[in-house]
Amino acid sequence: MDTGDTRRDIIAQAHRRCADMGLHHDGPPARAALPEAGLARLMERNGAWCRLAAPLMEALYAQIAESRHMVVLTDADGVVLHALGDPAWLGSAAPEAMRPGTAWSEASMGANAIGTALASKAPVQVHGEEHFLRAHRSLSSAAAPIFDAEGQVIGALDVAGAQCAGGHPHTMALVRMTAQEIENRLFAQACGNAAMVQFHACAELVGTAAGGCAAFSPGGRVLYVNRGGVSQCGMPLPRLRAHTLVSLLGLDPAALAPGAADGPLALVLPDGRRLHGRVVRRSGAWPGGEGGQAGGGTGGAGRSAPAGARPAGGLRALDTGDRQLAQAIAAVGKVLGRGIPIMILGETGTGKEWLAQAIHHDGQRAAGPLVVVNCAAIPESLIESELFGYEDGAFTGARKKGAVGRIAQAHGGTLFLDEIGDMPPGLQARLLRVLQERSVTPLGGGRAVPVDIDLVCATHRSLRGLIAEGGFREDLYYRLNGLVVKLPPLRERGDLRAVVARVLAGLPGGGRCAVSDEVMRLFESHRWPGNLRQLHSVLRTAVALSGADEACEPEISLCHLPSDFLEEDAPRGPAPGPHCAGSLETEALEVIRRALERCGGNVSAAAKALGISRNTIYRKMAGAPALP
Repeated sequence: MDTGDTRRDIIAQAHRRCADMGLHHDGPPARAALPEAGLARLMERNGAWCRLAAPLMEALYAQIAESRHMVVLTDADGVVLHALGDPAWLGSAAPEAMRPGTAWSEASMGANAIGTALASKAPVQVHGEEHFLRAHRSLSSAAAPIFDAEGQVIGALDVAGAQCAGGHPHTMALVRMTAQEIENRLFAQACGNAAMVQFHACAELVGTAAGGCAAFSPGGRVLYVNRGGVSQCGMPLPRLRAHTLVSLLGLDPAALAPGAADGPLALVLPDGRRLHGRVVRRSGAWPGGEGGQAGGGTGGAGRSAPAGARPAGGLRALDTGDRQLAQAIAAVGKVLGRGIPIMILGETGTGKEWLAQAIHHDGQRAAGPLVVVNCAAIPESLIESELFGYEDGAFTGARKKGAVGRIAQAHGGTLFLDEIGDMPPGLQARLLRVLQERSVTPLGGGRAVPVDIDLVCATHRSLRGLIAEGGFREDLYYRLNGLVVKLPPLRERGDLRAVVARVLAGLPGGGRCAVSDEVMRLFESHRWPGNLRQLHSVLRTAVALSGADEACEPEISLCHLPSDFLEEDAPRGPAPGPHCAGSLETEALEVIRRALERCGGNVSAAAKALGISRNTIYRKMAGAPALP
């Protein structure tokens, strides 16, 4: 965990490595980016897991979008694959340094969050003077390595900002949580349809992103164990793979068989420690993960649902009582099946993709695929090949036998182009031609492929403003906006209580949670810059920290909310009174006490459950009254 002495030790070791490599504090950073052909090959090698990570990366950015930070994704060598945010926030040298293809390894950039997280295989925050090169001491970053199902480092996730904007401990928590969710999706993808056992020392954290999970063969042999499972079991992955279901968890293989009884399990590790668990029989979905399908989720760079796949509900399911939303839903319902393109406007995180899924669900093409393309999440160098596909040999590094583009994949179904306002101008002409001719020509190929699709687009930007600036084609605009609907931001919706209840119902353990009146008043006065995505993140953290026994109904109170959420400006209501700090401290102590009780007094287990360090627990409890 990136706290206290551990973090200082990691940074000190990084400085020693830099000195051993002959780097100097005043030396220049190596900011030369890979050439286009080299970057294309790198993106091809990392494309599958990057597409899986894209929606989570975007959800993370939505939570920090107004805090002058960037979110960066790199490969295992620290080479930037994708970056979200305005590089100008990081200083004059940042636009070049954050370009895709730029390496942030320690050998290239000295001690920094990305390179040091990869070298140490541990999450780390690096602030200002802690950077080895003076050129980077205006920065503050938090990074976490990303491991695949085999336990190998495949990349890193980083949040970077100016030194004056960084350093909040919650930033590190967000990065670690997002990296863990990426790993869980990679784990789910690798496991296929294998039966899994989820487990944790604390019952309410079974099935959450922080929990352990192991996949087993039908005979009970260990196939994979996620990082949470490695931590819970306290032994390295190679040793875990030598175990069976019986020797590792004390569970009979018959428990994995179809038709076996479901319900909570009492598990026993080889060292005698007891865990709570449950068996999960699955068909491609990560239990408890946001977004459902492995590799799916809101805001992905590009993906498709198989023919016949349906979201949980149609347009009617989205109507939870808000007047503005109800009007938008009614308008959409009147044009379904008429071949009219639909343009969805709204701030980031307002649920534009949910509406697109509902449109597909209720439309005449519901039995066909729904293909989602986020035009802002695909690097400009690759978006053309992603959309239109390519033939064998179309460019250096192209896959043999070529690749079918996203537009062709949507044939017979619905194509959803999210953040259409971020489509490069050069590709807008090609898209216009596709819509006019109802056919698509892959890169490097002369044969046009007919496509029959319904089209839904979305953006948070003003397309008319972009047209005036020359950034968006006016003729394409009029092709796309057959019907324009606008989704209200969360702060303007009149159905907040219903939305909170629905989000809670979709979270592991959330259906049992109540929200205190004090928290609901805060929610109603909050400005919600990240909208529904931010609400989901806040409630997910609050449910994990609510800390109630399974026998009673947990209540989410102020102490369970992320600290940066409490610090955000809430202009629509009065600020909390002077009693707030004291009451929060009291509630925090109570949460720690309950966690210690649930974990049998095991401070390490309680710290993991709460996502804090053991030192924090010792410090908080030092002056507190004794446990009853």
